[in-house]
Amino acid sequence: MRLCKRRNRYFLLIGLLSFVFIMRTYIFQLYSLDELHQEVFYLRNNYRKTQFVTSMKLPSSNQINCSKVIQGDQDAVQLALLHQKNARKKELRISEMDYLKFTKDCNHYKMSRRFIPIPLSKEEENYPIAYSMVIHEQIEMFERLLRAIYNPQNIYCVHVDKKSPDLYKQAVRAIVSCFENVFIASKLEKLVYTSWSRVQADLNCMEDLLKSKVPWRYLINTCGTDFPIKTNMEIVRALKLLKGKNSLESEKPQYKVFRWQFSYKTTTIVERTNITKGPPPISSPMFVGSAYFVVTREFVNYVLENSEVQKLIEWSKDTLMPEEHIWATLNRMSCVPGSTPYHKKYDISDLNAIARLQRWEWHEGDIGKGAAYPQCTGIFRRSICINGAGDLHFVLQQHHLFVNKFDVRVDDYAVQCLEEYLRDKALYGEEP
Repeated sequence: MRLCKRRNRYFLLIGLLSFVFIMRTYIFQLYSLDELHQEVFYLRNNYRKTQFVTSMKLPSSNQINCSKVIQGDQDAVQLALLHQKNARKKELRISEMDYLKFTKDCNHYKMSRRFIPIPLSKEEENYPIAYSMVIHEQIEMFERLLRAIYNPQNIYCVHVDKKSPDLYKQAVRAIVSCFENVFIASKLEKLVYTSWSRVQADLNCMEDLLKSKVPWRYLINTCGTDFPIKTNMEIVRALKLLKGKNSLESEKPQYKVFRWQFSYKTTTIVERTNITKGPPPISSPMFVGSAYFVVTREFVNYVLENSEVQKLIEWSKDTLMPEEHIWATLNRMSCVPGSTPYHKKYDISDLNAIARLQRWEWHEGDIGKGAAYPQCTGIFRRSICINGAGDLHFVLQQHHLFVNKFDVRVDDYAVQCLEEYLRDKALYGEEP
């Protein structure tokens, strides 16, 4: 009997040890499989990310070194200028007809032109931005600007000059039709330089953007010669730092008061009449600035609905260059959301506002000798610098969101290096 009991205990012990060994082996295998699955998932995701980044990178120039150009390397800058001079003689730009062909297959167009198809971060996805884009010429410049600022969570209103050639308008519509979050303004104006039409174009987009389902926080307006110097992520973080305030140039008018002392009539040009205007219909002072702004959704809603603001708008319609005083004045009215007090201590110059860096001919020179910024390496148009490749090192050190002006006909390498730099920074999240 005792021998039988011992045998039973022995077999029981052997059985238990075998069970423990089998279970341990099974659990180890499960753990190993779980680790293997995680490793495969990581590798697959990493591979997909690498594929995505590669597919979204913009093609680099084989003729110049954009990294060195942006670093301010003078040899690289001079080489870029030399190539640009030679390129002007033989380079063919992308035409309206080209875009009409490209956009027949929207998916292929967006993929081949490398528009960002998904939000690059949760932070950006949760902070949509609205854009008002007022354009009238240069289809390629418009498309490259759109590509540079495009993100699927944002919303874009494009106002095309009613006077623009039909082929140009067709090409713009073809490009816009490929995106659910890009649209043509419901009402188009005939744009006349220095007239009310420039303001009305933005107002038309404001109305349309408020009707969209996109819960955008801020509105930024652009024109066809603008280009960003910040990635979408950087713009989002800059807007968050404003904490609900607007950012735009707004200073005392000084010698610009004449712009609203007389009534101006608009035909194909703007002409002064002998009719004297009455004072502005507001209790706060007038201010001047620029056409460019970064404003909150609440600002936009208030401007379109408030009766006092509407009186100022009506009064301003026959003034000269109203785009340079309407927004600047509104942002100093205490009742307007996101505004700043009109005390002189709150005056803000174009260099301090984040909306736009614009370099004027009479302020350039040697910064060490008191100039506002270094000399323009491109050319001047209406006394404003059209930036060349040699200007990128300076402009990319500034805090502004956008720079005006760029023109691919003047210096395509400036635009090419800038868009390449921004895309790499957006994809890798750091300085390329």
